[in-house]
Amino acid sequence: MIEPRLHESRAMRIAYWIGGSVALALGIAGVFLPVLPTTPFVLVAAFCYSRASVKLHAKLLGHRLFGPLIREWHESRTIPPRAKLAGLTLMAVSFSWSIYVLRDRPWLQASLLLLGVVLATWLARIPSRRGVGPAAARGRGPAPPD
Repeated sequence: MIEPRLHESRAMRIAYWIGGSVALALGIAGVFLPVLPTTPFVLVAAFCYSRASVKLHAKLLGHRLFGPLIREWHESRTIPPRAKLAGLTLMAVSFSWSIYVLRDRPWLQASLLLLGVVLATWLARIPSRRGVGPAAARGRGPAPPD
């Protein structure tokens, strides 16, 4: 299990709590907005809450949607293939639309294209491991490899 390590300073715990709350809000917004990635923000929130509050950290780990993502990242540094595919697809759609909208500004188009390629490459290079995640946890996926 992922054990929180609270920061010794009360001021730093407050700062981590604020940072985690902002990251979690952005992660939740990312569920609905294709421009914002959900998983990285939720992972940042989990890290911040692990330094700020045992209660909030446990609540985030117990969440039905975010908990499995956090545990999988912590245990194996992987993300579910479905999350990766969704992220890459939504990034392609949102960057394509933005590039189309800015068709009269070639420098902005080139900048967005470069940013999109860099982000897509970064996300594509994060390993995925089948048999880990919500479906496997519910007994519907194959067992994780030993």
